[in-house]
Parts: sequence; C-alpha cells; structure tokens
Amino acid sequence: MSLVRRSQRVSFPSGWGSTLTGIVDQPHDEPKAFVVFTHCFTCTKDLKLIVRISRGLAELGYGVLRYDSTGLGGSSGDFSKSNFSSNQTDLLAAVQFMSEHYRAPEALIGHSFGGAASLSIAAQVPSVRAVVSIAAPSDTLHLASLLDRMNPSIMSAGHGSVSIGGTPHTINRQMLENFRAFDLSSHVRQLSVPVLLFHSPEDETLGFQHAQRLYQLLTDRRTEEPPACAASLICLPGADHLLLNHAADLILVTRMIAAWLDRYVGNLASR
Repeated sequence: MSLVRRSQRVSFPSGWGSTLTGIVDQPHDEPKAFVVFTHCFTCTKDLKLIVRISRGLAELGYGVLRYDSTGLGGSSGDFSKSNFSSNQTDLLAAVQFMSEHYRAPEALIGHSFGGAASLSIAAQVPSVRAVVSIAAPSDTLHLASLLDRMNPSIMSAGHGSVSIGGTPHTINRQMLENFRAFDLSSHVRQLSVPVLLFHSPEDETLGFQHAQRLYQLLTDRRTEEPPACAASLICLPGADHLLLNHAADLILVTRMIAAWLDRYVGNLASR
C-alpha cells in the first residue's frame, strides 16, 4: 500500500445554477480508476466517514472526488429548495466534471441518502462499472415520513425547521413531495453493474431491512442462467450509521471497497 496521496480543492457548476465544491484525493501515481463519493442527507464532504474512506482509497490507488451538494458545506444554493432530483443533478454534474478534468469515473460510492442517489443514476452513466452503497435506504419515502413527523408544519404551512445532528435546517414542502414521488426501486432494477452493499443490523437511523430490500431488488433483476453475481451484502455488526462506534470499521470498509474495486474496475478487472 502506498501512503503517498495528494488532495486538490475543486469547484464546478451544478445543473441548478449553484456552484459545488469538492476535494479530489488521489495517489501520487496514476490512479487505477476514479470514483465519485456522495454524502448523506444534510452531511458534507468533510464527514469523518467520507474523509477517511476517500483518503484511504487514494492511498490504495484510487482517485476520489468527494463534494458538497447544493446548499451544504462549501457549495452555494438554498438547501431548502433542494430535493432528491437536485441531488441526482448534482451527482451527474460531479460525474461530468471528473470526465472533463480528470477521467470519467468508473464507480460511484454513496453513504446513506448519497447511496440512494448513486444507485438511482448509475444506469445513466456509461463509464460507471460498479456501485458501492454504505447504509443506504431502499426508498426515499421513509425520509419524507420522518421529516413530516419531526415537524408537521412542513406540509401544513409549506415549510418548517428540523434539527438534524444538532443543526437546524429549513425544509420546504416540495422536498417531501419530491421524496414521496420518487420510485427508487425501479431505478435499482435497471442496474446491470455489480453493487456492493454495506449495512449494520444495529443501524439506528436506517434499519437493516433497507439493505435486505436493496439486495432483493438487485438479485431479482437478473435472468441469466447461471445467475450473475448482481450484488454483495456485507453485514457490519455493532456498527452505527456513521461507522464511528469502532475505529476498525472504517479501515475494514475502506480495504474491502478497494479490493472489490480492484476486481471490477481496477488492475484485476481486465485479467
């Protein structure tokens, strides 16, 4: 493993008129492949999980763009006017930026809601050959229901404030309506690339049934005889949603992602 990596701050336009900020972590030598890493709902590219995994993958030979979605972190725009559709557009903008300034990304990684975004657009990106999701939901409806319970005035008055991770966020009704209207399962069924799922049975934010549902959707999509390896589900017992309970979890997940990427997009993929 090479411990030499370099990081570069970047910015690029989204499809919604905002400017997105990110960091590209990559090895000193030519990367095996480039990856785009999308964060969770209301998180940023500087979440410990994302920073550690991105830097770890760079040390293992991969280039990784981690970025802030519209209205979060260093990116401009109004978060209250964003929704799942804008998350998808932001991710596609990140893919386009990498394609134009580095190399077209061959894999997508997403944590939680970022995992849902990655799964939802992967079929639209010809260069993507693999997807990794960490603690991802199997639908977007659950978040709309959660936010509605946290503050019913979002729907009744058209907007309201909720506290997530101790930080207040203004949420507009259109965001919940967009979450409720999106059918993630239909997009997951369209995927023809291998998918690696990580989830903890003790996840306090998204129950393990979300991983089970995604695995079912991914394995049911194939009709080949014999069946192709459509998905792999890695159980992380004792881990929390942010993989902070045990320091070893982030190391384990990083190394497993790198080894898996080697098989599908890296230096073992062409053998």
